[in-house]
Amino acid sequence: MRRISRRPRNVKINRSVAGNVVLFLFLALVGAFTALPLVYQILTAFKPLDELFLYPPRFYIVNPTLKNFTDLSSVLGDSYVPFARYAFNSVVTTVIASVGHLAVSAMAAYPLAKHHTVKYRGAIFSVIIYSLMFSTYVLGIPRFLVMSKMGMLDTYWALILPAMAGTLGLYLLKCFMDQMPDSMLEAARIDGAGEFRILWSIVMPSIKPAWLTLVMLLVKDLWNDTNSPTLYIFNDSIKTMSVLMNYITTSGSVRAGVGAAFSLIMLAPPVIIFVLSQSKVIETMKSAGIKE
Repeated sequence: MRRISRRPRNVKINRSVAGNVVLFLFLALVGAFTALPLVYQILTAFKPLDELFLYPPRFYIVNPTLKNFTDLSSVLGDSYVPFARYAFNSVVTTVIASVGHLAVSAMAAYPLAKHHTVKYRGAIFSVIIYSLMFSTYVLGIPRFLVMSKMGMLDTYWALILPAMAGTLGLYLLKCFMDQMPDSMLEAARIDGAGEFRILWSIVMPSIKPAWLTLVMLLVKDLWNDTNSPTLYIFNDSIKTMSVLMNYITTSGSVRAGVGAAFSLIMLAPPVIIFVLSQSKVIETMKSAGIKE
């Protein structure tokens, strides 16, 4: 009988040098293409006014200038509300809403994922999935009525509470918690750990890629949100930097350079957070998790 030769499992298959070069060039091309909007945004902030309206737009600058940033400083200096106040409002609402959304989502997702005695878990999770289909613009009027009845208009809570009540985090964390083995949690209960201790000391560290991705998405949406501050906030001293950017960019073509400079400043925090957490984001996209 003829033997069937099998390749050992520990043999590593290597591509040829030409294959590696082709793959590298392809990935470099795709990466450069996806980076074009970011590069264009950065270059636009340093373009003089006569280069901003050229068509087709150019991905280079003939006469780079810092005038856009000096004009921005003058505009912010003449503002009725100090720029530091807008920045403070953005930081406070973004940080508190992100942390609150993460905490509420984790405490709601844990019993749905790991407490099998909870009744109607499937129905509750179905409602959560359906809620993801509704746009924030559709919910604008109901939220305004709720905030008005609760007396929270023109307060930070009008921006924080709706963000904390979102269902995206609940859905994402619940899906990752489902992958955790129940035996790990049972062992912790036998050792005397309570449910809150299990959630924050065992479950949350195990699904770190999921909640890091969630925090990144929350910061991006909250930092650039121009809808909620204009719906629920009428006092300029409580409005955020995104509203200020909207004021500047809609002031006409004369302030187009100023708007480009301010847009670059607004772009910096989400990009920095993404760079710091990109490895965990990639791990989340691969559906990483602990499995039995």
